[in-house]
Amino acid sequence: MNPRPAPRPGGRSARVQAAVHRATNELAEQIGRAQLTVPLIAAQAGVTPSTIYRRWGDLAELLADVALDRFRADAEPADTGSVEGDLQAWAEQFFEEMGSEVGQTMLRDVLAGRIQGSMAVPSQCAAYTASQIEIILARGSARGEAVPTVDALMDGVVAPIIYRTLFGPARASHALVRELVGGCMAGAARPGAQPSDAALALDGLAGPMLE
Repeated sequence: MNPRPAPRPGGRSARVQAAVHRATNELAEQIGRAQLTVPLIAAQAGVTPSTIYRRWGDLAELLADVALDRFRADAEPADTGSVEGDLQAWAEQFFEEMGSEVGQTMLRDVLAGRIQGSMAVPSQCAAYTASQIEIILARGSARGEAVPTVDALMDGVVAPIIYRTLFGPARASHALVRELVGGCMAGAARPGAQPSDAALALDGLAGPMLE
């Protein structure tokens, strides 16, 4: 069961969050992330350090929250006319974004927040990603297409991209991303396919992923 994306805070809380996020991003560009401190961010945002500590706990959690905000999609996934086309387009864009310098920094910040003891940010990142996949699958189902499950795509497409981006030994490629999506689609298209079948269809891809 995928967690649902949390709603954005409203009112004064939203204004404080926006100011602190903006200050964090501005200072990161001006002085570099390694030089960031809570007092510097607070001064730039026009709030007290205690406001940041009270809301985020520490710098690592704040950076994780800023990274989480970047996981929010600006628009629905492209509609190519088929669920496989939609998934291919979305997965290749996801691969490019995660593999960029900004994307890798974002992933490291999310993991750093997790190391501090909270699963909230990683869980929300997963929820935002799953919600994009759900839109694609809903469109495909409405067209009468066979579609894989969200979990099959999270495990069979998203997870390998993230793992390769963070740990290697080699980054994923567009060709591999297409194979991963194709494997999930093949599992969904088999007669009597069960939710786990799409993931099982990836067995033949284990070799290329570990090369």
